[in-house]
Amino acid sequence: MSAPLVVSIPHRLGREEAVRRLKTGLGRAAASIPVMQVEEERWSGDTMNFRIRALGQVASGQVDVSEDHVKVEVVLPWLLQRFAEMAQATIKKRGQLLLTKDEGK
Repeated sequence: MSAPLVVSIPHRLGREEAVRRLKTGLGRAAASIPVMQVEEERWSGDTMNFRIRALGQVASGQVDVSEDHVKVEVVLPWLLQRFAEMAQATIKKRGQLLLTKDEGK
């Protein structure tokens, strides 16, 4: 098995607000990526375990929400590892949008 892809996204929202935004915004963020679908999203406190399907392959991971950052770890199957750099950039960009965007805008 390969090492997980890890992305850390800083924020200034506090743990509760970050969790709230992630819970309401992840579905919308995933829907905007046509080759990806979320198969499982399971929250336990401030941690979410997930499984996604992209290009016929399944990847799994975990999101840990802290007071000042969110850590995303994703284990990619070997066929998707060639897209790891692109996935890392996309996760960071979408995460920053969810965690910094003003609510009313």
